[in-house]
Amino acid sequence: MMVCTRIRPLFPTLSFSAPNSVLLHSNSSLFFKAFPFSRSTFTAKTTMSAQTIEHIVLFKVKDDTDPSKVNAMVTGLNGLISLDQVLHLTAGPILRNRSSSFQFTHMLHSRYRTKEDLGGYTAHPNHMSVVKECVLPICNDIMAVDWVADELNGPIVPRPGSAMRVTFLKLKEGLGERDKGDVLGTIGGMKELFGSIDQITVGENFSPARAKGFSIASLAIFKGLDELDALNSNEEAVKMQKDKVRGFLESVIVVDYVIPPSQSATL
Repeated sequence: MMVCTRIRPLFPTLSFSAPNSVLLHSNSSLFFKAFPFSRSTFTAKTTMSAQTIEHIVLFKVKDDTDPSKVNAMVTGLNGLISLDQVLHLTAGPILRNRSSSFQFTHMLHSRYRTKEDLGGYTAHPNHMSVVKECVLPICNDIMAVDWVADELNGPIVPRPGSAMRVTFLKLKEGLGERDKGDVLGTIGGMKELFGSIDQITVGENFSPARAKGFSIASLAIFKGLDELDALNSNEEAVKMQKDKVRGFLESVIVVDYVIPPSQSATL
C-alpha cells in the first residue's frame, strides 16, 4: 500500500481550502501543477477580491487502481491547504463528466492572491512530493488551467456542499480578439440570466503547456446540487446561450463537482 507521509498537518489554520497548482515537471509525460483542498474561514474570506488566481486540475485515475491509493492521493492533495500561498483548495472525485472525449475522474480547485503565489505553491517541496508519490503513479491523464478572476464577488472560499460546474473551451483557429471577447462576455453574463448561479468567474488560460489547447475557462458555483440541477432543467435558456458561442468552438470540456463536507474526502 502506498502511503504519503511527507505532508504537514491538514489543519494548521482554521480553513477548508481548495485546489492549488500542479507540478510542471516529471520524468513522465504528465506535466502539471498541484492540487490543494479548501481552507474554510468563512468570515475573513467572504469579501470581494480585486483579483484572484483560479487553478483547476483534472485527473484521470488508472482503471483498477487500488482505492487506498486513490484515497491517499485525495488526502495528500487536500493536505496542501496548509501551504501559506493557498487561499482555498478542494480535491475529490468528479460528480459528472459531461465530455465524451475526456474521461477525467477527479478534480482539484484552488485559489491564490497572485501568480507568484501560485508559482510558490507549485515549487514547494510538499507539493512536489505529493505529485511524485501520490499522483503520478496512479494517473494516466492530467490537465490544468489557470486564469485571473477579476473582481471576484462573494466568498473566496466556497462553503462545503457547494456545487461547481467547470467549463474549458478550445476555440477554433483564426478567431480574432473580438470573437474571443464575445465568448468571454457571453459566459460572464450567465449569472445575470440564471439566478441559481451564486458566483461565476471566467478568463483566458495563462498556462498553455498543460491545457491541451483549451484557452478559456469558467467556474460557476452554486449553493448546492439542487441549484445546479435547476440550471440543467432550464434547457431552452441554456441552449440559447450555447448557440451564441457554438460557432467559435472546436471542443468543450464540462465537469460537475461538489465540495466534500470535510477534508477527509474519500471515493
